[in-house]
Amino acid sequence: MHTFHIPVMGLAFTIDSPIRVAHYGIDSVISIMDDDLIEKMTAYYAAKFKQPYEEITQKIEDFRARRITGYLNLADKIVTQKFENFKQELLQKRASLESFIAMLPNGSQLKNNLEQLITSGKTNINEVKSVLEQFFKPGSIDVNIMTKVDKDNFDNQEQLPIFYNDAHAALRGFANSTVNSSVVFSAGMNPRLYSYLESFDGFYPAPDGQFHKKIILKVSDFRSAIIQGNFLAKKGLWVSEYRIESGLNCGGHAFATEGLLLGPILEEFKAKKNELVDSAFSLFTQALTSKNKFVPEKPPLLKITVQGGVGTAEEHQFLLDHYQVDSVGWGSPFLLVPEATSVDAETRKLLADCKESDLYLSNISPLGVPFNTVKGMTNDIFKNARIAAGKAGSSCPKKYLALSKEYDKEGSCTASKKYQDKKITELQNRKHELPESVFAKEMKAITEKACLCVGLANPSHLELNFPVKGQAQGVVVCPGPNMAYFSKEVSLKEMVQHIYGSKSIEIHGDRPNFFIKELQLYIDYLKNQIEEVLEVQPAQIKKWETFKNNLSHGIDYYKNLFEQYYWVNKEKVIHDLENLKIQLFKIELNLYAYGETSV
Repeated sequence: MHTFHIPVMGLAFTIDSPIRVAHYGIDSVISIMDDDLIEKMTAYYAAKFKQPYEEITQKIEDFRARRITGYLNLADKIVTQKFENFKQELLQKRASLESFIAMLPNGSQLKNNLEQLITSGKTNINEVKSVLEQFFKPGSIDVNIMTKVDKDNFDNQEQLPIFYNDAHAALRGFANSTVNSSVVFSAGMNPRLYSYLESFDGFYPAPDGQFHKKIILKVSDFRSAIIQGNFLAKKGLWVSEYRIESGLNCGGHAFATEGLLLGPILEEFKAKKNELVDSAFSLFTQALTSKNKFVPEKPPLLKITVQGGVGTAEEHQFLLDHYQVDSVGWGSPFLLVPEATSVDAETRKLLADCKESDLYLSNISPLGVPFNTVKGMTNDIFKNARIAAGKAGSSCPKKYLALSKEYDKEGSCTASKKYQDKKITELQNRKHELPESVFAKEMKAITEKACLCVGLANPSHLELNFPVKGQAQGVVVCPGPNMAYFSKEVSLKEMVQHIYGSKSIEIHGDRPNFFIKELQLYIDYLKNQIEEVLEVQPAQIKKWETFKNNLSHGIDYYKNLFEQYYWVNKEKVIHDLENLKIQLFKIELNLYAYGETSV
């Protein structure tokens, strides 16, 4: 029904997005990592929609999974109720119907049929109801699990079975819920977690060929997709969607490729989609047969979607038309849509006011993965105050990222005070051996880690007036670089119309084409990688050469692409590409000099 979706953002930003937008037919994704926040959301929405609620405390067996199941079941009920109410509103109010039609993409069957009824004057309730029943359905209540965030859990210092690990429990919570939707796996392959999918009947095809629960894999290239897809297919599990995300031009954690750019990656998926389907289907049917499960006669539907940095209707439509993707993810811009996302007022203003120079790729994540964020967020204020007072680190109340086993078999978070105290002591003991600049750099690397568990949950606490207990952490927000070009809060209708080109939101700054922006980010990333290395090894030079060659091939691909198609500001796009080609050539000269030195 729609050609866009709202991807997962942080812990809180899309925690209730389906409740806010699914009745319009918009798909969105909930993070189910933070069961503490999820329990608070259950209590809040149960009261708001007058639904029964019984608290699930941490003393209850399998509390994490049960909290997630409870929230998803409640969201399912609320979305169903809101959807039925909205359909009644469309039947009874002509203004609501016309406003809804204005939010639909051109070419959709629902829009075409409704417009034909209005044009012909046949807008009686039965005619409209017939069209709605046939073509209108609520958006999907999808969930996201970061595969690497699968912390071991303990009881009285005894490690619990893997069954109770965080990601396993989250998956169980989703699988046991009533929602008919998808789980999005991000952050790479976790064979143990993927194998756990086999435990739940909902992930296998029903006799009608449909799935009660679907699998979506977030991937960065075709090779990763076919490896993971075939791994699951051998277990009788079908990947219903590959969600391709830009390595750097995205929000949250940034999983940079080796210089592989979004355009060439999408081109490969377009050319090899049948290979992806055929290779998996053969393995899929063999596995289902061996398990005595229903075996479909033909491959189930497989979608290819994309997200990362898209900001105009032109870019959106180009992805749909040229690469034939099924949907385009719009993330960061929706942080400025109060009807769609959970963000406190202060953070929304920070995002509306930020410029290109305010958005940066940081090292604040305890996962050790580069993390997109923005200058001026309140978490930095509290964190820097603790550092200045000699009390670096977080109290670590939630421990979802307590994944380091360096000092504690139960795990500790690198953003915690307990962990940083040990690291700082070790560094202080080596201070006499280190140049002052090296000491300062290593100290920063220890103390800059932020408590994401609390910081990424606080926006909902502040917006919905939940009490914020314990140590003050402020808000962590993780927009992509595209946030720089959106400058004010807008309504849901305005944002959707902007996506479809029927009404443009004012975009500030000299916004580059999203392919150009990603290329610039990768060139800057490579420059920084080269500058930060103190002692260059031949293996490192070889890695940089591969990165540079992939970028060079990407530039050649884009040059051909941009010359073939009409773009608004086409001359500027080609000019920007030529400038980036010069920047890459300068890097090539530096790499040549490094190579000569090493020889």
